[in-house]
Formats: sequence, structure tokens, C-alpha cells
Amino acid sequence: MEPTACDKQYYEWLEQLQVVDFALVELNLFLDTHPNDLRSIEQFNQLVQERKKLAKKFQEVYGPLQNFGRAFSKYPWEWSQSPWPWQV
Repeated sequence: MEPTACDKQYYEWLEQLQVVDFALVELNLFLDTHPNDLRSIEQFNQLVQERKKLAKKFQEVYGPLQNFGRAFSKYPWEWSQSPWPWQV
């Protein structure tokens, strides 16, 4: 059986990505005004790595999170399949 957007895991992984994305945005804003805060830079870089891993895992199972070359597609073309992450 193919995984679908109705799976509990889909929402759990998507929420994990949203949590990390929120933290990255907040750290980005903080670092705009505190560019020499090494601890925050290290935390930002660690979260970037975590996000890459989470996104890769999510996309391998459920398809691309973004289009325009930021994610691979299985056959057939997956981007046109809904729901898209922002629709759930």
C-alpha cells in the first residue's frame, strides 16, 4: 500500500519540519541583528542539517515539498499530486 497524506506519519513528519522551519526563521532574524553570536550560528547550522534529513525522509515517502528543482520526483511526476504540504 502506498503512503498517502492521510497517514498519521505524514502529519507527524510535516509537523517536525514546521517546527524546525520556525526555529530556523527565528534564528535567521536573530542573527541578522547578532551576527557574531557563535552559539546561535552553530544552532542554526545544526538545524539546517536536521531539516535536510527530515525533508529527505519526507520526500522519499510522500513526494516533493517544493518544486523548481528543490526535490527529486519519482515516476510518474509527483508535483501535480495533491494535497500539497500547505493544503493540509
